[in-house]
Amino acid sequence: MVAPGQAGVTAENGNGIGSGRETAMGHQLKRYGRSTRIIHAGAERDPGTRAVAPPICQTSTFAFASCDQGAALFAGEEEGYIYTRMGNPTTARLEAAVANLEGGAGGLATGSGMAALCTILFALLEQGSHVVGSSSVYGPSRVVVERDFSRFGVSSTFVETSDLEATRAAFRPETRLVFVETPANPTLVVTDLAATAAVAHARNALLVVDNTFSSPVLQRPLEHGADVVMHSMTKFLNGHSDVVAGMIVAGTTDLLKRIKPVHSYLGACMDPHQAWLVLRGLRTLSLRVHAAQVNAERIAPFLEQHSKVEWVRYPGLPSHPQHKLAQRQMDGPGSLISFEVRGGYEAGVRLLDSLQLMTLAVSLGGVETLVQHPASMTHAAMARPERLEAGISDGLVRLSVGCEDVEDLIADLEKAFEHV
Repeated sequence: MVAPGQAGVTAENGNGIGSGRETAMGHQLKRYGRSTRIIHAGAERDPGTRAVAPPICQTSTFAFASCDQGAALFAGEEEGYIYTRMGNPTTARLEAAVANLEGGAGGLATGSGMAALCTILFALLEQGSHVVGSSSVYGPSRVVVERDFSRFGVSSTFVETSDLEATRAAFRPETRLVFVETPANPTLVVTDLAATAAVAHARNALLVVDNTFSSPVLQRPLEHGADVVMHSMTKFLNGHSDVVAGMIVAGTTDLLKRIKPVHSYLGACMDPHQAWLVLRGLRTLSLRVHAAQVNAERIAPFLEQHSKVEWVRYPGLPSHPQHKLAQRQMDGPGSLISFEVRGGYEAGVRLLDSLQLMTLAVSLGGVETLVQHPASMTHAAMARPERLEAGISDGLVRLSVGCEDVEDLIADLEKAFEHV
């Protein structure tokens, strides 16, 4: 039996559309390399048209063959589609594709990364629950827990989760969930997922990991013991700065069944056209992630050696405090770099305003290089003492390296530093 609208959300059943060779392909993807899986996951042929690019099922509702069939669908006795808020063939393709890449039992696509997080929190917490979180996470993620969920009786403690003892010390009898972002936004602190999962599970808590910064190309938290993974697919998974989207991947079918009804009732669903665009972007994920990473591996040492840079945080640098952990846990250091210009906030502003090629904008993971100032932008809603305690200094600059020619990016930085 499946819940109403459940068809297509699990990694095992493909996307609920293909048949024959297409369905078999969906089951066999795990035996292929990651880049092959990225290109083919969710791309099973539509049986009616044989279209190579998946069609968009742009509909709000689905017709029943009979009253009996409608009743069977609502009762969960038959697989199929009812209403797009509850499930849609195009969205299901994307859910199955990302779940396959993360190694999860199934996925739930959402309208944004914040919709994904809020759905998880609503599904897995209750009044009196306590959350332990990484102190340095995406600003709104921390704010929604501290400011909004606290109104409903959920308490929280945010600590430096790279320090396992600090994580242990933060636990209470009512702790139900550990929320980790690694590498963290924007400090790029790396948390040991396997060790954190062990701490959480020993205390009957779940580990939820925001894997946006790495994508499943570079890190798969479920392999290290995490229970649920989430993404802002606005970033690397889509990769073209033209879609806002989120994804939840559950490690087990039981967790998927807990989250699925909340996803539907909150209306956190994704529009089919939005899903189709992310599917299109997903095909080049491996190419984009690796191209941007190659550039970042050139830019990080350049910044570290520059006389006008105070410090650099990049998991690929030996100077990163968790460099060895990143080498064990990740398949690559990624393309996010944080650094501070000597002279603090004012010097950082002069640098950012002097860049010509790099784009001054929030978000990350697109093919173009984006640069921003977290203290005044993405993390401005955090109280300054908490922000500083989390390592987000006033002068910290976050650089999302894109896929341009690296020589052009370095030249842009060199010219901008002349104004500092």
